[in-house]
Amino acid sequence: MNIHLLSSQIRKSLQHIRQEGLGSFLKILDRRLKSSRSLLTKPDIEYAYRFLWCTPAVQVPDVSLAQGQRSINWYIPAIGKGSGGHLNIFRFMKYLERNGFTSRVIVVDDESPLSIAKVKAQISQWFGMEIADVRYVKEGVPSAAISIATSWQTAYALRNLQALTHKCYFVQDYEPWFYPAGSEYALAEQTYHFGFEGFTAGGWLAGKLADEFGMPTLALGFSYDRALYSPAPSAQRPASKRVFFYVRPPTARRAFDLGVLVLAELNRRVPDLTVVVAGWDVRHYALPFRCEHAGLLDPSELARLYGSCDAALVLSFSNLSLLPLEIMACGVPVVSNRAACTEWLLTDDIAVLARPTVEDLTGALEKVLSSADLAMQLSTDALAFAAATDWDAEGEKMAVRLRTLLVDATTATEIDAPA
Repeated sequence: MNIHLLSSQIRKSLQHIRQEGLGSFLKILDRRLKSSRSLLTKPDIEYAYRFLWCTPAVQVPDVSLAQGQRSINWYIPAIGKGSGGHLNIFRFMKYLERNGFTSRVIVVDDESPLSIAKVKAQISQWFGMEIADVRYVKEGVPSAAISIATSWQTAYALRNLQALTHKCYFVQDYEPWFYPAGSEYALAEQTYHFGFEGFTAGGWLAGKLADEFGMPTLALGFSYDRALYSPAPSAQRPASKRVFFYVRPPTARRAFDLGVLVLAELNRRVPDLTVVVAGWDVRHYALPFRCEHAGLLDPSELARLYGSCDAALVLSFSNLSLLPLEIMACGVPVVSNRAACTEWLLTDDIAVLARPTVEDLTGALEKVLSSADLAMQLSTDALAFAAATDWDAEGEKMAVRLRTLLVDATTATEIDAPA
């Protein structure tokens, strides 16, 4: 095994033990040993897919919908520090709370390695959201007028739920693409047939789910946190060329390997180049260019890092993350791959898009770095585009649709049985 990789894994394990305790670490280790891909024990396929049969017990009386309450049960996977998906969930939850809805968090994780008090503390510390009611799904769920799944695994718990409730699906990416064609791909894809009301991250995903699965969808646009992201003074940038590269090797759709090949070729063309990497610890990789390792940073540290760069390479082969918009809000030109899943947000007016080849992406970055006029025009136009976006406007879209569902439900009398 690569000694740097082994050292990284040991550091992460020790950090988890210090923060969460030995008991939590042992439970996670036990869960991984029982997974369907364990190399150390006999894989337990049924155990690995136990969430398929998760059936929440509903507390009685189940009257929230009939009484017109604005109550929401959010079914979420176990949270993790730095999770952009969870950040978006809590962002919309916070907006709805401010507009008369009551939200509860239902963690779909029957391992329960952490206490509820610890989960609440993590949500507060990592995502700035104070949640009064957090529980594990196995404890049973309160009556709620609206129930929202937030990942394909949690969608099965919602499908199995028998309650008077509107079943919705907060979809942030096309999750079948997270896996090779096979079991997980098929099971994830089937969740779009469950008949849920969809709220999607952006228009590409809304169109795909509507066209291919007949799913009713409402597209929610992207924005950024204005308190965190803004352009850095140009005097802070060093004279040498710096390119930011978002790295996450375990996430295939972010194309780490392709990015490394592109930046290796760029390094041969552009003298005195520094690549700034963040998102994952990749010090155990042999990277063929001068590299500044930023690792996993708090959001408050990212704007300064972005602003120190002359361009950013952000690749995505499924739905975009918030990263391109946040980088553009810092006045930094973005280079990305041309695809339907990127072009719903990125256009040729605010970014440089290229075919996903080493030659084309390298040429796109080289063009931005070699032309001050182009870089300035991209920066100006992208900044104006980002400034026109608004999280409150997107939150209001969701609130309006949920209010409409509740109005339409005043005559509901039947239990919403599993699809």
